[in-house]
Amino acid sequence: MDRLIELDSLFAEAALETLYIVAVTLGIGGAGGLLLGVLLYTTRAGGIAPQRAVHVGLNLLVNFFRPIPFVIFIAAAQPLARLVVGIGIGNRALIFALSLAAAFGISRIVEQNLVSVDPGVLEASRAMGAGRLRTTLTVLLPEAFGPLILGYTFAFVAIVDMAAIAGVVGGGGLGAFALTYGYRQYDPLVTWAAVLVIIAFVQLVQFGGNRAARRVMRR
Repeated sequence: MDRLIELDSLFAEAALETLYIVAVTLGIGGAGGLLLGVLLYTTRAGGIAPQRAVHVGLNLLVNFFRPIPFVIFIAAAQPLARLVVGIGIGNRALIFALSLAAAFGISRIVEQNLVSVDPGVLEASRAMGAGRLRTTLTVLLPEAFGPLILGYTFAFVAIVDMAAIAGVVGGGGLGAFALTYGYRQYDPLVTWAAVLVIIAFVQLVQFGGNRAARRVMRR
């Protein structure tokens, strides 16, 4: 316990760093995943804007990258990270790799949630003269909003999990803190303190996501 008190400033910094990494990743990767997911849904056969070549290409892209374990993906993405963000290690490289991985994962979550929307609602919108873009923005996405909240809540948990291995590329956060000051120094109290804070983050977001989704779906 005394050692944990000595490390309290570093512990608090690591906790805030984790929140920052996850929030930025969810913002960037979430936007990319939403765009990919909408394109996967709208370009499929029978979709709002069917385009077989585009749909097949996006499917291949997502299916190629999505199954790669993140610990391997983060190493493979280092050359691209250096090209895009100027560095292959640290939090910037970590956020870049996390955002890419999250976008591919979230795209499938978005696509699956959009599939649950009643096609009749979309057909009615088109019959009333709404264009494809307007139907997508004002009918398709609002109809799937509740399930999408749950999907993005799940994505948050997955990103927290992936961010825990930040130490592989010299990143920060609670995962790196637990590895450096807990596991490598044989101090299980430090390790478990980091684990409990991560669990608290996940529980709070899961609770908030479930509550928000219930409110939306009741309307």
